[in-house]
Amino acid sequence: MGHFSVSVVGRDRPGIVAEVSRVLFEQGCNIEDSTCTILSGQFAMILVISHPKMAGVGDLNPAFEEVRSKMGLMVTLHALKDDEVVHEKAFSGQPHIISVYGADRPGIVYMVTKELARRKVNITDLNTQVVGSKDRPVYVMVLEVDLPEGIDMKELEREFDRIRKELNVSITLRPIETMEL
Repeated sequence: MGHFSVSVVGRDRPGIVAEVSRVLFEQGCNIEDSTCTILSGQFAMILVISHPKMAGVGDLNPAFEEVRSKMGLMVTLHALKDDEVVHEKAFSGQPHIISVYGADRPGIVYMVTKELARRKVNITDLNTQVVGSKDRPVYVMVLEVDLPEGIDMKELEREFDRIRKELNVSITLRPIETMEL
């Protein structure tokens, strides 16, 4: 079984997901994992796909030529090694959401994520956006994280307090309720 990552980037418009998934379906691929978003009018999607017989990107890459030219998309494929494909959760820990709000300025993502990395916190999802008016832009960052067992929450809150004061932002941390299916 061959596994591949597929990255798709281009100007947003309706039909991108349909066209990309059509090509994958016609080639006999299974979409195992995916995410997509729109960033300042640019569509971005990453998929992990599998195929029972294909082992190299050379087998699949030409199938995307029509989508590339017709929709003006950059489609990149990368073959994954067996140890790069993980179906179970790679990190254990307590899932939490961190929300950050403040005036738009450089350094917000770096300052928060640097402190999380120092504490071996795994970021499982991160979204940022500038909202508000042109005169009063507000930076919003929402992170889903796994806090490792034994993390010193008081120390983390002290660091968040320091960042709050230094960058004049609001930072909240709350647990995510999990559910077993």
